[in-house]
Amino acid sequence: MRVLIQRVTEAKCYIDGKVFSQIGRGLVVLVGVGNDETAEDGEWLVKKIAALRIFDDEAGVMNLSVEDVAGDVMVVSQFTLHALTKKGNRPSWIKAAPEAISRPEYERFVRLMSERLGRPVATGSFGADMKIELTNDGPVTIWIDSKNRE
Repeated sequence: MRVLIQRVTEAKCYIDGKVFSQIGRGLVVLVGVGNDETAEDGEWLVKKIAALRIFDDEAGVMNLSVEDVAGDVMVVSQFTLHALTKKGNRPSWIKAAPEAISRPEYERFVRLMSERLGRPVATGSFGADMKIELTNDGPVTIWIDSKNRE
């Protein structure tokens, strides 16, 4: 499972020109489910993201997590995180899981994140054509791959 995390001051997800969901200060988490995921991948990522110290403390040092600042979280499915671009100019999506695998894993990830934070998590709509509008704070953008835990 791959995620791209952006620390934001605000974010909105639009579907068909209407606001589907929105958050204030917190994280936008784009989630790509691969063919080789296990239940443990999503669990590990939820724990890592919730505890990731990327918010400033009173001294201006990134020392607080989204949990510490009671920040919002928006989780959006993003199969393109598994793009293979080695050959040619057209990305291959062969490593992205099909919907029968990715939808339940995405929904499980959202549920686990909501349980971890103790409150609802904003989402996109799986498979929909979405427009995500956000204000990246910092900017802070972090890539994490559950198969490459660096």
